[in-house]
Amino acid sequence: MKQQYAVIVLFALIVASSLTSLDSYRSASRRVSEDMDRALAITMLEQQSDVISQDTIRTFNSHLQIAALRGKATLAVDTRNRQFKAYAHCSEATIFSLSDQRPAALLWVLTGCWAMFLWYRKHYATAVFLPAGNGFGGLTYSEAEGRFYAVDGNEVPLTPMQHQLMEMFFHSPSHCLSKAEICDALWPKKPDANDTLYTLIRRLKPVIEQHSNLKIESDRSKAYRLTIK
Repeated sequence: MKQQYAVIVLFALIVASSLTSLDSYRSASRRVSEDMDRALAITMLEQQSDVISQDTIRTFNSHLQIAALRGKATLAVDTRNRQFKAYAHCSEATIFSLSDQRPAALLWVLTGCWAMFLWYRKHYATAVFLPAGNGFGGLTYSEAEGRFYAVDGNEVPLTPMQHQLMEMFFHSPSHCLSKAEICDALWPKKPDANDTLYTLIRRLKPVIEQHSNLKIESDRSKAYRLTIK
């Protein structure tokens, strides 16, 4: 699987885990609100008084169907506009503890495993699965096969001319080549190959940047250098 697709899968798992957790929380919040409202309505009907006392709270707790709410749900009184109205509420932590987070937890475990796989793949898979060769900026050149490989182990698609130029860059200790050096090697019989070289570099740049951490820079319009981004 290509690196960008693997990252997309990771973000999809994160979103799915978050949405599943949020949906469970909202479902628990609705159940808690319905239970508290019902218990409060019964309590106020039985009490037939506007006074909130310890007996009111005990009665309220006894009518709660969700046992975990007893002792954690609280009552508040709103006396604004000279009207009496009682409210029942509980903390977000209590609601979260009552929500079924098992599906979300499973998704988070899968997300963590996938993230570890990506990390392992980035840091170790290249060394294990890539053919032995010269490595630079996330790009590996296998002398035995005459091929370039990206970090994910896939061969970098290069045209014959692009491949030849990349070999020259990798064989150069400084990864720098003069324009004259490139033209003499690739087009020895062509008097002026500057335009052809410009076209080759222009088409090679996006391929290299897509499959590695490298880029091709122009050095004072006299040379080209392969550098790490």
